[in-house]
Amino acid sequence: MESISIKAPSSTANLGPGFDVFGLAIDAFYDEITLTKTKGGITIITQDDIPTNPENNTAGLVVKNMKNKFKIKKGIEIKIKKGVPAGFGMGSSAASAAATAVAFDRLFGLGLDENTLVEFAGFGEKASAGTVHYDNVAASVLGGFVIVKTNPLEVIRIDPPINLRMCVAVPKLDVPKKKTKVSRGVIPKKVKLTDSILNISNASAIVAGFMKKDPELIGNSIKDVIVEPARQHMIPGYVKVKQNALKAGALGVTISGAGPSIIAFSQKSANLKKISLAMSKGFASAKIECQTIICKPSKGAVDKRK
Repeated sequence: MESISIKAPSSTANLGPGFDVFGLAIDAFYDEITLTKTKGGITIITQDDIPTNPENNTAGLVVKNMKNKFKIKKGIEIKIKKGVPAGFGMGSSAASAAATAVAFDRLFGLGLDENTLVEFAGFGEKASAGTVHYDNVAASVLGGFVIVKTNPLEVIRIDPPINLRMCVAVPKLDVPKKKTKVSRGVIPKKVKLTDSILNISNASAIVAGFMKKDPELIGNSIKDVIVEPARQHMIPGYVKVKQNALKAGALGVTISGAGPSIIAFSQKSANLKKISLAMSKGFASAKIECQTIICKPSKGAVDKRK
């Protein structure tokens, strides 16, 4: 094999109380990575406005790391086709990193296990977030709902309910260059024990909801009293978007990842167009336009030909 193309889905991290632990792959957007063997070096080709220096590029960092680790002498050309909007809390850098790690594994026949693929994909997050995070990359690599344990890294994957649906509102805002870093900076360093207990109980109920294939239990448990209150001021119209979505029939609403996208959880039988419109009106109250997408849980990174 001289070349391979892999596409990986967007994802939403945290799901409210599961900060840095929960991730869910969603079929709203996809990134596509094509790796081709060359004579030497790492070259990046893209039509998108992203760095082409491997040191500052998510996919470039993953390739560099895997080349070094497995002592691969061949050069690699990385072709990147971005579909996941960057900086909007939809796991954009993670989708590129996930697709790259899976592509590299297949191209060189390494046969890596799921945990190892997630670990290598996690290195790519350094390019955008400054630190390694596994929640988005684990979801993009494996698909479905993931729980990330660290020290040592262990990813637990659960198949989501087939009738779970999400409405995502992506506002048209200028996001800062290092948005993830900025949004992590507002999180409180100390947390009240009562708040911690509330978040743990809700996070536990979300896991139970995925295990029992119960969208209502999942949605009703998406309540976060620690990170969301600290971040919501960064998203104009957030409170109104959330109120509107819940009134329109959403089961639970929260910030998608580090934002500014907002995600509402519901089920197939709900009026999803009504929820999406309500979210748009919420942003409009703050004079912000937004794109809304109705989506469902996605499979992980796959060969583009399949």
